Amino acid sequence: MLKKPVLFAGSSNLKLAQDVCRELKINLGAMDLEQFPDGETNVQILEDVRGRDVFVLQSIVRQPNHYLFELLIIIDAIKRASAKTITAVIPYLGYCRADRKSKPGIPITAKLVANVLATAGITNLITFDLHSEQVEGFFETNVDHLHCQKLLCDNAKHLVEDCVVVAPDIGGIKIAERTTKLLATKLALINKERLSPYDVSMTLVGSVCNKNVLIIDDLCSTAGTLVEAANLCKEQGAKKIIAAVTHGLFVGDAIEKLNASALEYLLITDTIEQHTCTPFIKIISVAPMLAYAIKAIC
Repeated sequence: MLKKPVLFAGSSNLKLAQDVCRELKINLGAMDLEQFPDGETNVQILEDVRGRDVFVLQSIVRQPNHYLFELLIIIDAIKRASAKTITAVIPYLGYCRADRKSKPGIPITAKLVANVLATAGITNLITFDLHSEQVEGFFETNVDHLHCQKLLCDNAKHLVEDCVVVAPDIGGIKIAERTTKLLATKLALINKERLSPYDVSMTLVGSVCNKNVLIIDDLCSTAGTLVEAANLCKEQGAKKIIAAVTHGLFVGDAIEKLNASALEYLLITDTIEQHTCTPFIKIISVAPMLAYAIKAIC
């Protein structure tokens, strides 16, 4: 009889791990995860993983250094317990925005993270909507790079009929193009030109006048980009304006800025665990997608 997969969870997104286990009809893997008084992480795997396909779910976010190193320690413990395969399930891969050397003297941290995960012992990676698709190529292991646009679109159709998809900047054009195909609608783009360290000129390429608008992106961090995009669309005559992003990071007063913007609604997924509830934000779970991906690997 084939053994069922074993799923362990780091401390960054325990709820999502529990939801994935419910989808798979398995129990969460047993381990002791604690910190010594001096702050060092201590792990003991209590589950028999010898010869089994093992998965570790951890988003590298909010305390990225802590959660990354916690993940590495868990992986090392599983490797030393003789697992057959080790798949890192990283719904939000921190540091993936540091994907190139844009000026002298800076690191390519995304490549460093890929290297240390491989050294720790992962054989596979499952992740969602990388900020830069080239990061996938930094990994020598197998990568399942999952996209959430269909999931978001399925939940947005009743909110924005007869809509135009808007990419809030050049970096979001690929995700926006993917979304227009799913919704069979038109695309508009916001082009930004920096005039000075403090001034940015924004131009909407395309028409949103008398149209509903769906602003699509991979990440909402400080919310500045989404808020500016929504307000510009409103100035250009848009009717209902909603946004859909995969990763809701929400740094600082991001949620307050979003609530005060021209946005009527924001859709996000649970790749990052949310601790602030607001009716303005609807959270859609990626647990079924992760369960499907895990079954495909086992």
